[in-house]
Amino acid sequence: MEKRKLGNSRLEVSALGLGCMGLSFGYGPATDKQDAIQLIRAAFDDGITFFDTAECYGPFDNEALLGEALAPFRDQVVIATKFGFEDGDSKKGLDSSPARIRAVAEASMKRLKTDYIDLFYQHRVDPNISIEEVAQTIGELIGEGKIRHWGLSEAGADTIRKAHAVQPLAALQSEYSLFFREPEKEIIPTLEELGIGFVPFSPLGKGFLTGAVDDKTKFDPTDFRNIVPRFSEENRKANQSLIDLIKSIAAGKGSTPAQTALAWLLAQKPWIVPIPGTTKLHRLQENIGAVDVRLSKTELNNIEAALKNIEIVGARYPSQLQDRVGK
Repeated sequence: MEKRKLGNSRLEVSALGLGCMGLSFGYGPATDKQDAIQLIRAAFDDGITFFDTAECYGPFDNEALLGEALAPFRDQVVIATKFGFEDGDSKKGLDSSPARIRAVAEASMKRLKTDYIDLFYQHRVDPNISIEEVAQTIGELIGEGKIRHWGLSEAGADTIRKAHAVQPLAALQSEYSLFFREPEKEIIPTLEELGIGFVPFSPLGKGFLTGAVDDKTKFDPTDFRNIVPRFSEENRKANQSLIDLIKSIAAGKGSTPAQTALAWLLAQKPWIVPIPGTTKLHRLQENIGAVDVRLSKTELNNIEAALKNIEIVGARYPSQLQDRVGK
């Protein structure tokens, strides 16, 4: 698989990464451990070298899973994990105090079976701790060899600038896809100016852009999408026009809707590295095929023109979660 560098950092990763959250957390029951290990190792065998996790996925289970799965080839992969929640629990408050950052780094390294973290993200901006203090703490950890690069997740442009001025950021991880294009307004220009890579999570719109989800889909009771306004039955029905567009483009390319959506993201900037997640081997292989789908400038312009006639309906987060982003 082709490689990409995250902005001006020297961090080189596969053009697609693997978001591992869904193997343990967020989308219904956890995947069987051995099946999950098989999927992670299959991703590596197919060229993926960039794996994303966090202490709060489980909590803790996802990091332990990756630690076991990636141990045989740890030195050949880039592992990204995250800090920022009280007790590592996303249902609790935010905590990016220096002591907490250090504690998470040590605990994450043990679970990941490694003595360094390639990319350490602040999962959400903590309004009670200045971003400069967070950046200083990360700088100390980098100096100690425990962290190699750092990043932010769902941060606003001002916070990105303040953090980068103290300790240069390798990447920002935030949601971005044909289903959610808000980063184009301010975030992507800021990243381009500062030389920071962009790692879009939910690049397939939490499954919606695959075409496999419609207004009749029933989610597992523990699936996060049950509380997402954009995934209400009426909003899924209202947003079907976007899927119809993607399917028509895919048909013309001989690709799938998922591959087309990922190819569109890859075509936006050479320093964008999407991290689609999946629990299924055939979906993994389908996603990897997106790297070989090339959209011409004319095709991209046609997509842009068509999107102007499509209004996406529904918020991407319930209000209590929306309050944590863009800070």
